[in-house]
Amino acid sequence: MEYDVIVVGGGHAGCEACLACARKNKKTLLVTSNKENIADMPCNPSIGGPAKGIVVREISALGGEMANNIDKSFLQMKMLNTKKGPAVRALRAQADKVTYKQEMLKTLEDTENLTILEGMVEDLIIEDNTIKGIILEDNKKILSNVVILTTGTYLKGAVLYGSTKIESGPHDERPSKFLSDNLKKLGFRIKRLKTGTPPRIEKSSIDFSQAILQPGDDEKHYFSFFNNKDYNVEEQLPCHLIYTTPLTHQIIKENLTKSSMYGGYVEGVGPRYCPSIEDKIVRFADKERHQLFLEPESIYYDDIYIQGFSTSMPHDVQEKMVHSLPGLENAIINKYAYAIEYDAIDSTQLKPTLETKIINNLYTAGQINGTSGYEEAACQGLMAAINACLKLDNKEPLILKRNEAYIGVLIDDLITKGVIDPYRLLTSRAEYRLLLRHDNADLRLMDYGYQVGLISENDYNLFCEKRNNINKVLDELKKYLLNPSIENNKFLTNIGTQEIVTTTSLYDLLKRPEIEINNFKDLIELNYDDEVLEQVTINIKYEGYINKANKEALKMLEYENIKIPDNIDYNNVHNIAKEAKQKLSEIRPTSIGQAMRISGVNPADITMLMVYLKRNK
Repeated sequence: MEYDVIVVGGGHAGCEACLACARKNKKTLLVTSNKENIADMPCNPSIGGPAKGIVVREISALGGEMANNIDKSFLQMKMLNTKKGPAVRALRAQADKVTYKQEMLKTLEDTENLTILEGMVEDLIIEDNTIKGIILEDNKKILSNVVILTTGTYLKGAVLYGSTKIESGPHDERPSKFLSDNLKKLGFRIKRLKTGTPPRIEKSSIDFSQAILQPGDDEKHYFSFFNNKDYNVEEQLPCHLIYTTPLTHQIIKENLTKSSMYGGYVEGVGPRYCPSIEDKIVRFADKERHQLFLEPESIYYDDIYIQGFSTSMPHDVQEKMVHSLPGLENAIINKYAYAIEYDAIDSTQLKPTLETKIINNLYTAGQINGTSGYEEAACQGLMAAINACLKLDNKEPLILKRNEAYIGVLIDDLITKGVIDPYRLLTSRAEYRLLLRHDNADLRLMDYGYQVGLISENDYNLFCEKRNNINKVLDELKKYLLNPSIENNKFLTNIGTQEIVTTTSLYDLLKRPEIEINNFKDLIELNYDDEVLEQVTINIKYEGYINKANKEALKMLEYENIKIPDNIDYNNVHNIAKEAKQKLSEIRPTSIGQAMRISGVNPADITMLMVYLKRNK
């Protein structure tokens, strides 16, 4: 049987990829080693968080599924950084691991054009440097026009704790033993990376009276822009906060060489921004304590996840570590922590579409590209699928710019800078983060979602109505003028702001930090959704900063528009450094803007490259 698209791997990247392709009317096959582990959460029982929560909103705006799925399966919802500016606010949901998987599997099974097959892919069918299909471990061949690899941590996966090392994926699943070697034979540079997970504790064995309660928000939140399922905020499950103790630190220091990492058993490079607890103790020796969160994993079982307590210590040491924590003196460990290492490709061997430079019509997404996190994986799966379908339809690709989406930042970082350790999205990675907010993801990206065919006509019309309402309110605020009469100044005094001495618009008055838009409800019609009024408020109060960011982005786009030919020979570009020639030849940037972001390429090199391009135009 032949397919338009084969997606290999049923994790978060794979789910987004196969759904997008099937919804684009492509005959799609999802190959996964175990159907029951589709959309699994082997580590954190959560979706969202700083930067990552905004990515989930972007996935929703583009027509992806993660936002819908977490809205159907969360245990607790919380908006982070509410006391800070809108650029860093992000939604985070505590997920029910069981419900999340069930709901995603149901969505996959109910989707037309999509077939799910349990199997292990061990090799690829290549003809004339173009993908033609896959080969399963039983030597069965399945043909397709496109293959998207979303293998997660299964490429030569190995679980480690102490001196023990077992060939395995998460949950004792079989790893893929041969696929990464076959990718290497094709010319892919393979990296060895590592991540890890904390122990899970029996809920009834924890004394929560020694922990600080962390409830969900009283206000209702949603990741998805559509189909918001109502919920009772009082039914949310709580999380709890505790801290490591001096005894915890002492136990770790005394047993440091017994951990897989510090004992020399780990080959892969671990995540810089999500280190193990032993790594925290070593790297941040001046810290007297580290915060840990006790998080429920599901309503169907009583495991509590210790967020921030990832470790690769042997089991007997883990027992001592856990029992040194407040409230966990008598804790029962249901599942021990472990580290897992796996193979990934060098992401600089990818095009901006996530198609590989080496094999035509072969795409990769998720941890195989060196990222960590469910959200980072999901957005790559979605973008790989969108671009694969556009290529099959002979249409121009969708390349999101750094000023348009965190997804654009992530993919540009991967293909331009590559990774040394597992890549994690952070707000600090986005130079235009004031433009890339939680509240405006639909305004930034839903036109694209509609254009590529993943946003329905009805949903798009609702979005257009919202956008029109925003513009309508902005216009009304600009047109409504207050003159400095006694009556108007009394009104201003009553709402807690200074009087005016010249005629002033409501638009300009709203720039004052003490004024809220609802202060004007008796003056103009404000019968609009909260999202509309929020958008109006942010646009006005941060207008100067937003305009400045837009100007900077437009300046950078000038460099993005200076294209570099695919066939350029950088050895012919005179007076650029040897390192620059090497990096440019290896990464082969598509524009001057991308070339400027390559590590080792200096401004002087860029100047000489632009001179060369101008002369050879």
